[in-house]
Amino acid sequence: MKVLFMCTHNSCRSILSEALFNHLAPEVMEAVSSGSFPSGKVNAQALKTLEAAGIPTEGLSSKASDAFENSPPDIVITVCDRAAGEACPIFFGPSLKAHWGLADPSVATGSEAEIEAAFQVTLAKIEERVRAFIALPVRQMGVDDLKAALDRIGTL
Repeated sequence: MKVLFMCTHNSCRSILSEALFNHLAPEVMEAVSSGSFPSGKVNAQALKTLEAAGIPTEGLSSKASDAFENSPPDIVITVCDRAAGEACPIFFGPSLKAHWGLADPSVATGSEAEIEAAFQVTLAKIEERVRAFIALPVRQMGVDDLKAALDRIGTL
C-alpha cells in the first residue's frame, strides 16, 4: 500500500510525515510525499528534527505530484492547515483521500528553542496519527470504513 502525504511546498509537514511513516510502518506500507507548488528543497529544521529523533532522512526531496503518475498512491493524505486558511493541494485520480491538518512549524518564530519545540510538537502529532493508522486492520476494512477511520485519525 502506498500513501502519499501532500502539502503546498513539500518541504516540511509532508516530508516529516513521509519519513516518520516509513520509519514506523511495516514493509508492506510505503509513504511518499509531494507538493502542489514544491519548493525544491527540504526544510533544514525538518531534517534536523528527524535526525534528532533517529529517523532516516536519505532520499527525502521536495517534488510535485506528477512524480507519481506511473505509480499512483492508494491513499492521499493532505497535511496543510485549513484552519490557517491554507489551500490544500488536490490529487486527481482514484486514490482514497483524507485530511490530517497540521500547523506549519516552518513559520514558527522566536528563539531557536521555541522553533525546535514547534517542530517537535508537529512530529509528535504526526507520530500519534501514523501509529493510529498502522494499527488499523486495513486489509479487512472496506473503502468507506477506511475513509471514516482516516478522517477520524485526522482529528486526533
